Amino acid sequence: MSSSKSCSSSKSLSPIFNICWLSSRESSCFFAQSAKSFLALSVISTNTSRLFSLLRLYDENYKISHEEMLEMIQEATAAPSSVNMQPWRFIIAETEESKAKLKPLIRFNTRQNDTSSAMILIFGDMLNYELGEEIYDQAVAEGKMPQEARDQQIGAIIPYYKSFSKQEMNDVVKIDSSLAAMQLMLVARAHGYETNPIGGFEKDQLAEAFDLDKERFVPVMILSIGKAVEEGYESVRMNADKITTFK
Repeated sequence: MSSSKSCSSSKSLSPIFNICWLSSRESSCFFAQSAKSFLALSVISTNTSRLFSLLRLYDENYKISHEEMLEMIQEATAAPSSVNMQPWRFIIAETEESKAKLKPLIRFNTRQNDTSSAMILIFGDMLNYELGEEIYDQAVAEGKMPQEARDQQIGAIIPYYKSFSKQEMNDVVKIDSSLAAMQLMLVARAHGYETNPIGGFEKDQLAEAFDLDKERFVPVMILSIGKAVEEGYESVRMNADKITTFK
């Protein structure tokens, strides 16, 4: 189910990022724009161990259509982000050429790369505020924000973001993009797919390998996605009372 109400006038950033960016209502509406996100939550509550098992092997003949991939990303980007700047950017490596380019950069995760329907490269845009006016204009056009509030917020947010140090912005885009990445894993499960989050890759080479400005686009995570052909290795989690303190 796509979120047509919240993305009635979505636009693509550029051909290389052929992904719609929607304007979320409020950060409190984390999952409100996608019924399948709610379904994913029910999955995690009933089958957590399988959801987070280590999966390395997929049906290499199964392909995910571009339409469904965009639908899943649309649902995943209902995730909240700081002042709704939505810094996440996605590249879908699905062709043999793209996967061959990626393979030497993920030396310990090649089985996922070889067999998955796609490898989703998630980047954080260090200049995300350049789309700030477009995002807030969309909110006004869709009746989610009055013009006065838009002008006031943009007038404060853009200069504030521009004042961030490189490290400060790096922290923001990685936190926000990780929220979208986790939601994408939940959404993918609701669509009947398995994912594997990958953090072990050549972070200093990934952006340039896919023709991106490495100073602007910070690699956050890679997700493999596809139809599983084997059960993943189950892992364990510490009890909540061991890692939680009430004061």
